[in-house]
Amino acid sequence: MSDTTTRGIRIQVEPEYRADQSDPDRDHYLFAYRIRISNVGEQTATLRSRHWVITNANGHTEEVRGPGVVGEEPELAPGEAFEYVSYCPLNTPVGTMHGSYRMEADSGEHYDAKISVFRLAVPGLLN
Repeated sequence: MSDTTTRGIRIQVEPEYRADQSDPDRDHYLFAYRIRISNVGEQTATLRSRHWVITNANGHTEEVRGPGVVGEEPELAPGEAFEYVSYCPLNTPVGTMHGSYRMEADSGEHYDAKISVFRLAVPGLLN
């Protein structure tokens, strides 16, 4: 699990291995991750874009950038939250993800809300 707050934007991530959609014999491991973005601050903010850094067990890193999340750019007033589930395929049974969301405050100021590193791992593989 990952839980980080940047300037009043709290981002919690809970990953889950999807054995039913994975094929280890073909080096295909699918992980779902549930994200909860909460505005625990005092200013409304809108999520404008995402940046992910995905690293597999061999050290290969891939970066993903794009507008919004799951086709949306949620606006979060103080006390509001937005949740979604997304997926990450890996070719190794272990990896990590971290990144940031580009936020726009009501004032027009942009800043990056950090997403702390979290592990993607087949259950029972690591202690």
